Amino acid sequence: MNQSVLVEPQHSQLEERPVPEMGLQDVLVRVRACGVCASELHGWHGDSGAYPREFGHEVAGEIVEVGREVGDLQPGVAVTGLFQRGFAEFACAPRARVTLIPQGIGYDIALGEPLSCIVSAARRTRVEYADRVAIVGLGFMGLLMLQAVRLKAPRRLIAVDPRPEALEKARWFGADETLTPEQVGDELKLTRWSDLDKGQGVDTAIEASGTQAGLTLAGQMVREHGMLSIVGYHQGGLRQVDMELWNWKALDVLNAHERRADYQMDCMRRGLALLAAGRLDTASLVTHRTALDRVDEAFRALYMKPAGFIKAVVILD
Repeated sequence: MNQSVLVEPQHSQLEERPVPEMGLQDVLVRVRACGVCASELHGWHGDSGAYPREFGHEVAGEIVEVGREVGDLQPGVAVTGLFQRGFAEFACAPRARVTLIPQGIGYDIALGEPLSCIVSAARRTRVEYADRVAIVGLGFMGLLMLQAVRLKAPRRLIAVDPRPEALEKARWFGADETLTPEQVGDELKLTRWSDLDKGQGVDTAIEASGTQAGLTLAGQMVREHGMLSIVGYHQGGLRQVDMELWNWKALDVLNAHERRADYQMDCMRRGLALLAAGRLDTASLVTHRTALDRVDEAFRALYMKPAGFIKAVVILD
């Protein structure tokens, strides 16, 4: 089979690799689409890790074979799940990490892994009815998180990003207020002891940028005894936090990432159900599609973020 392999920073090439071997409880999938995730961007761009590398974990595809102990799935069925090495013609995963794609949902928008991450983050992030909520960072995950949080009925949903097109998309998804970081006023921050009990800041700030600047701003925006939910994937070095500020505000800080496979799969099924019901929208977020032999173009778009970019997906015929 053909597989796109990162052989050195920013340079992938197609290589002939064997089709993954299957176990008794495994599912072999012909990959139809695989999303390009920001969590792999640092490795693609160049870090201290070894090469070659095999990327791609946002897989959707068609079953071609199941292990002998898999009795409830059959070839020809559309599935997604928790896969690895998905920039390839075939990928394999245990049955417990695979789930059906609802009918009528295209492979390129039924990417189960990021849906799982967002549903998990939304379930674990405290948002009560009529809360004030801010989302800092409006990439693919931030805009999905905005949709998921809106289902929890906040009173005021504030979206923050430096890019005008991201703010426009946030308004389209129902944000009550859209701001660049420079436009976030003092009434939306609590950074001074003397401003305690004055109603400044938000009940919950969700950091979805994966950047130092975004993390700093989100920490400033949380009110006393509020929640800071870190949804952004931070990589490429240490981050600094104002622990004194976090201390005296008595924040609840949540690392919203999840590594329990059974819980991830439950969240994935819930996310796909919301997608099928029209309560979540990924279709309008996929802005760039490319072929397997052009994976670097997709990563480059993710890194450079040209006008209009939100999400890149590798498509396999």
